[in-house]
Amino acid sequence: MATGSPRDIAMTEGQTPPPIPSEEPKFGGFTRFEIELEFVQSLASPLYLNHLASLKYFENPAFVAYLSYLQYWSHPPYTKYLTYPGPTLKNLELLQQERFRADILSPDKVAELAEEGMKSGMEGPRS
Repeated sequence: MATGSPRDIAMTEGQTPPPIPSEEPKFGGFTRFEIELEFVQSLASPLYLNHLASLKYFENPAFVAYLSYLQYWSHPPYTKYLTYPGPTLKNLELLQQERFRADILSPDKVAELAEEGMKSGMEGPRS
């Protein structure tokens, strides 16, 4: 990923997650927390994952490192902000695997994930 804007936030080893919404700097009118929340939630969509793979994002080591960094969303207090925590966190975990990042290019894999998502949504809560 290209950087260079003085407003970019540099990724460093051991970087900490952004604070829960606060008076942090805004980028295009949004905080880093809001931007990362929107992006991580988009990972729940198998079609979006396929799109990222087709653009070769998953071949970029910096992007793969960013996906690893985003795993903080699987821990409290961040999980409570996710609209669809199940598929979001499952796909984020799968994206940590090089094999999955390659497989998501396949329309069959996209269909499989979409079907799994529909089945899990139809089961509903258990008694």
